[in-house]
Amino acid sequence: MKNTIKFLIAFISMATVSCTDSVEDREAVATNAAPVLVAPATGFTLVLDKTKPNDLATTVVWNYAAYNGTATVVNYSVEFAAAGTKFASPVVVATSTDRFKNFTVGELNAAALNSGFPPFVESSIDVRVKSTVGTTGSVVQASNFYTIKLTPYPAWPDWGIIGSATPTGWDSDTNLNYDLNTKTYSITINMVPGAYKFRLDDGWGTNYGSNSATGGDLVLKGADIPITVAGTYKITADFNAKKYTVTKL
Repeated sequence: MKNTIKFLIAFISMATVSCTDSVEDREAVATNAAPVLVAPATGFTLVLDKTKPNDLATTVVWNYAAYNGTATVVNYSVEFAAAGTKFASPVVVATSTDRFKNFTVGELNAAALNSGFPPFVESSIDVRVKSTVGTTGSVVQASNFYTIKLTPYPAWPDWGIIGSATPTGWDSDTNLNYDLNTKTYSITINMVPGAYKFRLDDGWGTNYGSNSATGGDLVLKGADIPITVAGTYKITADFNAKKYTVTKL
């Protein structure tokens, strides 16, 4: 009986040592080679076409990263940053476990806008790829970068104001600026005594008005909004909440 107990103790001890050794000897994941960005290269320039959102705009291609240690899934993220900022505030615009990412015109446009690049303006954008491993996104490796130039288009409804109080009168709209963060439209503009209305896509099919000169509820096809005193005004509109404000500066 004593010999049996001794044998069991010896067996358990050997198993414990074996398990400890296997954990300690297991190689931790470590960097080996960063991904290499291949395309699009510096010099790539594109004016994005609003009428072709589903067309292929470009494909971001990179060589796989390499890691030492236990095999695991490698995740890749494509990042945009303003050119020359050394990726101080990068924005992840796509992820993949492959070595490429196709961007349609609409997707690339959204990537540019979400990264803070304005519509109708050619912006220089630094592009790179970062690799991480595991579910925690650790052991990061960053690729080289290329600088491309994109001109995005607005991916939101085109709202403007029109009326005798505006610089162009009732002849044409003055476009409002859209804020991606607040989802509101605004403009700072010189106005004269008269009136104006909000309208969509430079047409009268959808327009809003109000009797109040200082703001409040927007009324579909409502009354012309009055301006009684000339001056510089900041006008802000939330077409989701159907509210607007007017502030004389």
